[in-house]
Amino acid sequence: MTVVSGGESGGPATRVPEDRYGRSADARADRKLKIVGSVLGVLLLGVVGWFGYDSIAGTKLSGEMIKFDVVSDQAVEVHLEVRKDADANGYCTLRSQAEDGSEVGRADFRFDQDKGRVDKTVTLRTTERATSAELVGCHAD
Repeated sequence: MTVVSGGESGGPATRVPEDRYGRSADARADRKLKIVGSVLGVLLLGVVGWFGYDSIAGTKLSGEMIKFDVVSDQAVEVHLEVRKDADANGYCTLRSQAEDGSEVGRADFRFDQDKGRVDKTVTLRTTERATSAELVGCHAD
């Protein structure tokens, strides 16, 4: 037995040897928590990786609005650049808003050309004068 001085009453105190009874319950719990945390971390990385790959590789059609020009009270010209697989068909949705934020125009424009990159200017009809144009999204069929 190991004797350690300085117990609560000022006299000698006894301490049990640490390795005599195996690991404590706290050490076993810590080990289990580390294992569970590692497994959950690996699963989380797998899910994030899968969604990242799917969003990049799964996209067959994507578009970018280069510029827009309000040409009249009833029309906005929008310059679009669409990238897609050569055999993919699909459409891009555009919308336009007035100064007060209300939507004054929305339309889908098809892109069925057999090219990987399509550069096109389209005309979006509006119900009143627009102050903005926005590419809502592109979707493959």
